[in-house]
Amino acid sequence: VTESTDSVWKTLNKLNKNPVEGFSAGLIDDDDIYKWEVVIIGPQDTLFEGGFFKAYLTFPYDYPLRPPKMKFITEIWHPNVAKNGDVCISILHEPGEDKFGYEKPEERWLPIHTVETIMISVISMLADPNSDSPANVDAAKEWREDPNGEFKRKVARCVRKSQEMAFD
Repeated sequence: VTESTDSVWKTLNKLNKNPVEGFSAGLIDDDDIYKWEVVIIGPQDTLFEGGFFKAYLTFPYDYPLRPPKMKFITEIWHPNVAKNGDVCISILHEPGEDKFGYEKPEERWLPIHTVETIMISVISMLADPNSDSPANVDAAKEWREDPNGEFKRKVARCVRKSQEMAFD
């Protein structure tokens, strides 16, 4: 058992013993500790409230030195989620300096981060998008220019679809 595998197992066992409000996590396949499925419950008092957003977390073999990748499987319309589902937030960016100068090193991945800190950051991101460095430029534009118009309609559609898919 590698240190990384041990670290991922400990994280999963801890989450199973002490679930964190707002999301659930488990293995996609019992034979692969590095691939998880998480379900994020749309945060209360946000446009995403009532949604069940499924995502995959894929851990690198050198976790926790490097961050996992996160990809929504459920369709989600958000400035910080690429149209293919990839989540783009600082905490999931490789450690070190940002070559573009947008992020401080301490905002990026650090080995002290956990699945809980990632999920809390993602839930916070749903509630408060960062449209300054968007992964989905169209969603960011709608969020900035008309958050209660087209943006809200698209999010509402995603919430409805997520509710229908949650029980498949």
